[in-house]
Amino acid sequence: MDINFELYKVFYYVAKHLSFSAAANELYISQSAVSQAIKLLEEKLNAKLFVRSTKQVHLSPAGVLLFTHVEQAFQFLKLGERNINELHSLEQGELRIGASDTICKYYLLPYFKQFNQLYPKIKLNVTNRPSPVCTELLTKGLVDISVVNLGPDASYHNMTVSKRKALHDVFVSSSTFANLQNQRLSLEDIATLPLLTLEKNTTTRSFLDSIFAKQNILFQPEIQLGSVDLLIELAKIGLGIAFVSREYIKQELAVNQLFTLTLTTEIPPRELGIITHDCLPVPLAAQKFIDLL
Repeated sequence: MDINFELYKVFYYVAKHLSFSAAANELYISQSAVSQAIKLLEEKLNAKLFVRSTKQVHLSPAGVLLFTHVEQAFQFLKLGERNINELHSLEQGELRIGASDTICKYYLLPYFKQFNQLYPKIKLNVTNRPSPVCTELLTKGLVDISVVNLGPDASYHNMTVSKRKALHDVFVSSSTFANLQNQRLSLEDIATLPLLTLEKNTTTRSFLDSIFAKQNILFQPEIQLGSVDLLIELAKIGLGIAFVSREYIKQELAVNQLFTLTLTTEIPPRELGIITHDCLPVPLAAQKFIDLL
């Protein structure tokens, strides 16, 4: 099927803004030209791409499907332009990284500083999302690399995974639960305690769920949050037992603000790693950042 690329370009901007007028403004063409282009594309594809009402525009199911591919294609083209611009130097450009708030704070922060000192003219663009979302962003070409918690059962199709750091998860509490400090607790015991966990859209929570599921144990968190830092703070004031990586609470353990619970079941370590897209060349700036890590 031979379809003019300009039609896909118009479709991309309409779908991006869900507005014919906004697309026209960005493309510097008339709204009538936008409507005609969409109509022609729909005819060529024999599919309705938008559902239009008086004031709103929505993607149809076919439009949603097409947008996932067109969005990726546009990101790949932009990446190609950037790679050409950066071909001979690091005097300009951008580094796009996907990573969670926790990974940024506890792992990447010193490397951001070092990279900025080495390449001050490269703009750092960090997208903070949970690790599964960062993997999806890489799939779409919306970031150059993602630094993520590697899920033991996660699929990284068409991606290269480079492990960088081991994480050791523990259950921790404050002196509010001092009676637990010298006990050896089973997972059944843990399930009866007020647990503070991350939300379900995170790799860490999926890992925790799998630990209990393998023992056929049901548990209901007392509080579910999207922030590891907040979990730690709630544990410090005695609201419950937090499930976090030991690497993120070194300071709290050192000054006895928190203590780790002793388990009868060993929790296997996890890995933090870098993922890159096999179908995309890694930009020079991204490769330099990987080298720092």
